[in-house]
Amino acid sequence: MLNPHDSSSLTVDQRRYLLLLSRQFPTTQAAVTEVINLEAKLDLPKGTEHFMSDVHGEYQAFKHILNNCSGVIREHVEATFSDELDDFAKDELCTLIYYPHERLAQLKCQHLNLPRWYRNNLMYLVRLARLLSGLYTRAHVRAALPEDYAYIIDELLRASGPGERSRHEYHKRIIDSIVVNDAADDFICSLSSLIKQLAVDHLHIVGDIYDRGPHGDRIMDHLIDYHNVDVQWGNHDIAWMGAAAGSEACIASVVRTQIRYSTLDMVESAYGISLRRLALFAQRTYRDDDIMSPLEKAISVILFKVEGQLIMRHPNYGMDDRLLLGKLNLARGTVRIDGEDYDLATCDFPTVDSAHPFELTDEERDLMDGLVAAFKESDRLHRHVSFLFENGSVYLVHNGNLLFHGCVPLEEDGSFTIVTGDGVARAGRDYLDWCDRVARRAWHQRDQKSLDWMWYLWCGRRSPLSGRVVKTFERTFVSDRSAWAEQEDPYFRLSENPEVCERILAEFGLGTNGHIINGHKPVRQVKGESPIKANAKRLVVDGGFCEAYHKTTGIAGYTLTSTSRGLSIKAHRPFLSIEAALAANADILSNTTVIERPKQELKVSDTDKGRAISIQIDELKMLLAAYRTGELPERT
Repeated sequence: MLNPHDSSSLTVDQRRYLLLLSRQFPTTQAAVTEVINLEAKLDLPKGTEHFMSDVHGEYQAFKHILNNCSGVIREHVEATFSDELDDFAKDELCTLIYYPHERLAQLKCQHLNLPRWYRNNLMYLVRLARLLSGLYTRAHVRAALPEDYAYIIDELLRASGPGERSRHEYHKRIIDSIVVNDAADDFICSLSSLIKQLAVDHLHIVGDIYDRGPHGDRIMDHLIDYHNVDVQWGNHDIAWMGAAAGSEACIASVVRTQIRYSTLDMVESAYGISLRRLALFAQRTYRDDDIMSPLEKAISVILFKVEGQLIMRHPNYGMDDRLLLGKLNLARGTVRIDGEDYDLATCDFPTVDSAHPFELTDEERDLMDGLVAAFKESDRLHRHVSFLFENGSVYLVHNGNLLFHGCVPLEEDGSFTIVTGDGVARAGRDYLDWCDRVARRAWHQRDQKSLDWMWYLWCGRRSPLSGRVVKTFERTFVSDRSAWAEQEDPYFRLSENPEVCERILAEFGLGTNGHIINGHKPVRQVKGESPIKANAKRLVVDGGFCEAYHKTTGIAGYTLTSTSRGLSIKAHRPFLSIEAALAANADILSNTTVIERPKQELKVSDTDKGRAISIQIDELKMLLAAYRTGELPERT
């Protein structure tokens, strides 16, 4: 790169770039001011990163973890008021920050000295916001302020100096005026929102927003409004993304999942997709005195038919063993799987033609066409999926860490699995990059080949988002649970080895100090498993929010925080409810394990953002050199 202090040998491209840059910084003074601003930013503390995964539609637990920032808010409250407030008062303050609207409505029914309560709590919130605002530039804080009260809150955030009695009295006067003029509720809500925004600079969702829980749509609404977030797509997310793009197999999979977990309201009410015709068809066609409902049977049979057609279109997927509708023996009530006969849980298959088992009947074809149109036309679903494409990816390299939901497919010897994509043999990072491109192509072009790959990403044998052979058919129609076992990619076992993790990190351009951060597999703490694997080279942050997992895991999962003071993983106890939080300050109880603690506090200069700022500084110094040598004229 050109010496930033020397503009005597500008190339044509460099000169063109500096001309563009000069439009934004037209004078020496403007460029110098920006250099000073950027160099100061480099010395600020590194912002807090918050990692969550596998929230699975559990909106209340998700919202609470987001509100308490995995305990970051409580840590700041403890540090700020340790000698001033008792435990009950600190709990009360935390609950107020988490749920200001609900808490204020509750307090109106209690017999309190509200003016005094307002003054005290407004001052507590101001002090906390003032502490957190010191982690950022004033411009950053101002951008985060609510527009209606930006000036007043900005004034309150300017701390009094030692012995500066006049400013302290000025702040008290502002607080009194807020209370007297009935604006205290709005200010408390605004300050609480600001505190939560300043407490976490960047949120990472490491996959699986949807399914099992009832409110994936509400989680998506919350993320769209969040100030700084990215998503590494999970296999459950990609199924919804494929469904919104028009993949028949993804649509049938999504509908079946909602039926199985009794969360159809999200399809019908939240996304406006009617399943009435499917329900009527199911009631007419299937027995209702069977082991499963007619509705579940109807969509399951449709699913396995369209999956079978898809698999036969792509012999390169290597999934012919999943063509199980063609291996039914209804006379004997069995299905042949891997050379062995298993008893069927039901023999009620009136729409399956043994000669052509994967052909949809005319009525099934009509139903499928209607579902495809409904999923593609849902405006709210389209908005949510557009957000996932714009703010998400198969993986992310960020601040020296590698984030992905599932796995990087490996062979038994630890080498990267080779998968043919678009006629090219791909492995490791190249394979994941290609998967990302095909997913985006499916969304924009809707071609059949790309739509089919969306289904493969959901449940394919070598999918980096799934990483296992998904036994949907067996779990639906076979009673013998031994047939349900799902073979996992060797990644999950081999990545217990630090050397394997280092090889994966190197594949993505990262050094040995980095970490792999993923979710997907619940950590069974009850069986002695740990989320910290391979000497902390790999960290599993499966949130375990889904209530169905709590008995299996023994806890409600993990989240991760990375601050200027190091990296910590939090083990959470099950969340009771928002009502319990309001009634008894029932926060989620968490145990913290510190993974890394740096010798010195991390600065912005130690982050990807800092490296980008350093490049900007060099470019501005090049512009300054060009101004000062006369290579470029200032735009006075």
